[in-house]
Amino acid sequence: MAKPNKKGPTKTVDIFCVACNCLLFKYRKGGKGALVKSFKERISQDYTVESCVCPKCQKPFARETLIRGLPAYKFIGGKAWFK
Repeated sequence: MAKPNKKGPTKTVDIFCVACNCLLFKYRKGGKGALVKSFKERISQDYTVESCVCPKCQKPFARETLIRGLPAYKFIGGKAWFK
């Protein structure tokens, strides 16, 4: 499989926790689809203290994994949203 483009898209989205609406990070997302995963190299600003855990309510919102050989976060269904 092909690796994602390192430069990536220019459009950024804000990703929030569903439980407390805390801003988790700003991400350069491509396409119009749902938020399933995020590659760590495309995160422009990270507001989390501990990876995959909301800094405000301390609930996990994702799991760390490797996708196509690159480190990424795979979101748990219904734990995060973006705009």
